[in-house]
Amino acid sequence: MRRTIAALVTATAVAVTVTGCGSTQDAEPRAAGAGAGAGLAPLSDAEQWRISDAQQRLIKECMSRKGFRYWEAERLSLEASRTQGYVSDDVAWARKHGYGSRIRAEQERARRANPNAAYRQSLPGERRKAYDEALDEGVHAPVISAELPGGGTVRKRVGGCVAEAERHLYGDPETWFRAEKTAGSLQPVYVPQLMADRTFSAALAAWARCMERAGHPYKDPGAARQAALQQAQETGPAEAFETERKLAVADATCAGETRLRSIGTERETHYVNKLRGRYGEALDTHARLQREALTRAIGIVGPRA
Repeated sequence: MRRTIAALVTATAVAVTVTGCGSTQDAEPRAAGAGAGAGLAPLSDAEQWRISDAQQRLIKECMSRKGFRYWEAERLSLEASRTQGYVSDDVAWARKHGYGSRIRAEQERARRANPNAAYRQSLPGERRKAYDEALDEGVHAPVISAELPGGGTVRKRVGGCVAEAERHLYGDPETWFRAEKTAGSLQPVYVPQLMADRTFSAALAAWARCMERAGHPYKDPGAARQAALQQAQETGPAEAFETERKLAVADATCAGETRLRSIGTERETHYVNKLRGRYGEALDTHARLQREALTRAIGIVGPRA
């Protein structure tokens, strides 16, 4: 049960791509294939969060029908809800938020203050058991599984109001689970090729030279973010955030000047498309079900501000 409570503290995480930090409004369009079905552009951050918020609303309504209270996960602003990818070229966002450490701290505070866990704990034994059954059926929930592209199998229990909400949005939970796990687990298959790609490697090297000229000698965006994290552990909060902010601004500036994000997006699309012969059906199903879920979500909750 602790698994379910933790999973529902925040809305369902949106997918993180290799190449980009999605826009807080409409994500920069990518060619179909980079995580999307043929002819369908991937959902923006705003659209994916709307589906997630709708799922929370549906769980709340379901739990209410079963006689329990349920608090929807806190909805951060759209600006604060953005995903963090491999690299961002949004200088304005970096100047304001750095790499998002303060936003993550706010999310962690919200997680710890989640009223659902406290409410469940306040229930007497039999009532608590009934709550668990209503929410996700706990250990008695049906188990579904999916084979991962890189090997291995993942399973999850899906029942109760969680399953009802998922079914309302996506249709058959098993079909959605398999498509989602395939589309979201292709990175281990194609990322090694992407990182060895000459065009991408040249852009990454240009980014590193740009950063070194700015006084930040890091080999890639991941190393720069790790340096900001290390700084936070060694200095006070105010000084650490200022260092993070300056580093993130330099990172985003160099990403824009070298076109690292756009080149990465193009090369990512290229390598994902090479996998369509094997995984195209799952990618198309994933994109179709997401679009159908978005249509339903629009009728349930409004967009984040």
